[in-house]
Parts: sequence; structure tokens; C-alpha cells
Amino acid sequence: MPKIDLQAIEPVNRTGYPAPYDAAVSGRWYRRLAPATGLTDFGVSHVTLKPGAWSSQRHWHRGEDEFLVIVAGEAVLVDDLSETPLRPGDCAAFPKNDGNGHHLQNRSDADCVFVVVGAGTALGGEYPDIDMRFTADGRYERQDGTPYEARRV
Repeated sequence: MPKIDLQAIEPVNRTGYPAPYDAAVSGRWYRRLAPATGLTDFGVSHVTLKPGAWSSQRHWHRGEDEFLVIVAGEAVLVDDLSETPLRPGDCAAFPKNDGNGHHLQNRSDADCVFVVVGAGTALGGEYPDIDMRFTADGRYERQDGTPYEARRV
């Protein structure tokens, strides 16, 4: 049956971010739906942001498109252009290699739930607000190329 039983996929809040960059996402819980359902051509995650949590550090991808839809609650989309409130049914799209760093922040007192889909080639990307970037092979490094010990998850 194609219907996904979300309760059968355990939510996790792992991150590969090195300290102190990991603190902002400690209230982010996600279920990776693609591996659990056999999808192989794109990634899809069901994400819950607890009050005060961020979806990620503000970032952009060199080779991967991203699309998200808010399912419940609300979040603020922070990107290079502005801060935009998002509510249930609102969608946002991030074309690969656009250089527009983005993330969601839950500034409310209730959970925010969204689904995010990504597709493309893992070519790495940038975190414009911090001294970090990510590489195609899953490493984090400083802007000067010095590696962090942490790895992306």
C-alpha cells in the first residue's frame, strides 16, 4: 500500500554540525521518508521544528533543488532577501546554485511541521552566516578549506 505510516518511521534529531552550530537545530526532528519507502531519485523528509528550533544553519546547495510545504504551525523563512512568515499550505522553492542562503526558524510557541523534497547532485554548498561550507563527499570545512571533524548526516 502506498500510504506511508509516519508512526512506523522513527523521528530523529541527529545533526552532523560541529559545535556550536548544532545548538540551533537541537529541536529539529525529522523522518527521512525516501529510504523508508524505497524512493531513490529524490530525498524527502517530514520535519517537526519545536518552538525556538531552526531547520538548519542558513545555507544553499550547488547541485540540489529544494522544495518545501508547511503542513502545520508556522515558521519564518529567513533568506538573503527578507524574513517571510509561512503557514499551512505555503510553499517555498530554492533552485540549485542560486546562492540564496535560507532556513526556517520556528519563532512560535507551537510545533511547526513541514515536508521538504530535494533532488539533484550533491555538489556541496555554503553557509553564508558562519565559517562553514559542506562538500560533495559529506564533509564540513571552514571557508579556507580547513576541515571540521564532524560529517553531514
